[in-house]
Amino acid sequence: MLDAATRLFIERGWAGATVEDIARSAEVGTQTVYFTFRNKRALLKEVLDSTIAGDSDQVATLDRPWARQVVEEPDPAAQLALQAAGARRILERAAPVLEVVRGAAASDPALAELWRINQEQRYAVQLRFAQALTEKAGGSLRDGHDAASAADVALAILGPETYGLLITGRGWSPSRWEQWATDTLVRQLLP
Repeated sequence: MLDAATRLFIERGWAGATVEDIARSAEVGTQTVYFTFRNKRALLKEVLDSTIAGDSDQVATLDRPWARQVVEEPDPAAQLALQAAGARRILERAAPVLEVVRGAAASDPALAELWRINQEQRYAVQLRFAQALTEKAGGSLRDGHDAASAADVALAILGPETYGLLITGRGWSPSRWEQWATDTLVRQLLP
């Protein structure tokens, strides 16, 4: 059901993907979708969570091996490269779903809240990474950035909005985006 929902949300958007169509595509009854997910909003949330994580495990981002590796990496520039690589892996899966949520947020208060929570979660991850970066850089980042403003920079560079603009809008490859994101983070944040 999640695979069918993911595909239809991406293809048709929030309004165009009906629960009936999702059930038909998943070859289950409509009531099975409702029984499993309660409603279409909860289904979209589950789609979002699973595409971001890449699995259905209930493990927070900062507890995942790739995120621990980012925090534990001793070299600041290598840490930023790991952040960009991790963001690329997530965004390759999740950017289209994030765009569905962002687009639906304008007309649905519950989805606006889901979008807001997702932004807060992304910021919390970037803040933890920025705190680790600041420590590795001896407390001194470029242009007086502290951990909070460094997290702001990373959020903008590694966010789905920028990724979508360059990948979908301008035709960049994911590897080109990752290289650009790494270089931009290093130039913006490291002394």
